[in-house]
Order: sequence, then structure tokens, then C-alpha cells
Amino acid sequence: MQIAKVIGTVVGNQKEPSLRGSKFLLVRFVDENGEDISNGYEVAIDAVGAGVGEWVLVSRGSAARQIEGSEKRPSDAAVVAIIDTVSVGNRSIYSKKDHY
Repeated sequence: MQIAKVIGTVVGNQKEPSLRGSKFLLVRFVDENGEDISNGYEVAIDAVGAGVGEWVLVSRGSAARQIEGSEKRPSDAAVVAIIDTVSVGNRSIYSKKDHY
């Protein structure tokens, strides 16, 4: 899994049938300081109801299809958790409550 920040949404009304009802998020992978490390963005299926601006955990590749009901979906990335805090040692790196 990787830490990412949700930077937007992707909407398409014509989809492969197994993707109907799926919400797509535009994410950018970040380091522990929130700095972009991805040189771009990725589209991920939202499995947890994340929103723009939130830090999330993203599973990629075949792990993205391990979510129940997603085994047959053509997806490379899935948002599997919304991050509340990130700490290293005694240092708080990120706290959701400080950003909202």
C-alpha cells in the first residue's frame, strides 16, 4: 500500500458493466511530508468513501482486486482506507483533524 492524497474525482457515464456504481478518485502519491512523489496522478476506485483533500491508503495491482466484490473489476488501484494520523517515532507527520 502507498500513501496518497485525493486531488479530484473522475466521472464517466459509459463504463464497463462491472464498474457501474463505482466512484473514481484522482490520487497523487505523497511522501511522509505530503510532498508529491508520483510525477503525475492515478485513478483509483474508492472502496471507503474518501473525499478530495484526504490522505488515503491505496492498494495497487492485483491487490486492488482483493476487495470483496472487486475480483472481476478491471482496476489497477483502489482506495482501501482513509488515514486519520501518520506518526514516526514521537513525531506526528499528519493528522486529519488538523486539516479539516
